[in-house]
Amino acid sequence: MSADARTLAAYDARAQDYARQFRAKAPDSDLQAFMALLPPGARVLDLGCGPGTASAFLRAAGFEPDPVDASPAMVEMANGRHGIGARPAAFDDIDAQAAYDGVWANFSLLHAPRADLPRHLAALHRALKPGGALHLGMKTGTGEGRDRLDRFYTYYSRAALEALLAGAGFTVIAVREGHEVGLAGTDDPFIILRAHA
Repeated sequence: MSADARTLAAYDARAQDYARQFRAKAPDSDLQAFMALLPPGARVLDLGCGPGTASAFLRAAGFEPDPVDASPAMVEMANGRHGIGARPAAFDDIDAQAAYDGVWANFSLLHAPRADLPRHLAALHRALKPGGALHLGMKTGTGEGRDRLDRFYTYYSRAALEALLAGAGFTVIAVREGHEVGLAGTDDPFIILRAHA
């Protein structure tokens, strides 16, 4: 399992702060839209599950989440809060074949180096059943760098992400752009893409 050590250290150190900032009592509109694409009882890979909130909502809606995170503190928190079977895994550990009906990758793959993203998207396409649903949340912009918490980010344009998804075999069906204040306290632009395998 390989991942950026400084990014993982930031999440391990601030897991409680992250959970407080992004707590929710119900699925947001993006998670609802993703769930609407899934068949009953769908198996869903929650890639970078964090505190496990999305997986808990997925389970409550009758789906079967498989939450993974490269941060040991996040895995421990997800299981402690939700008893949800979260397990440690980095992006390169995803090697399933046609195992999932959906992949929820909500602001996790933005920590991957630019050269690695095509490989990760291809792995997710292989992990999905034909026609399976992908939710991808990323930050928009140019270049790459570290935020004030020392987390590594790679930034993309909408066109670049759409091209990368197409190259991995996905068909984009919905796009939403906006901005939000994150854990580092900066108001950053983001993009949500939903796609079919």
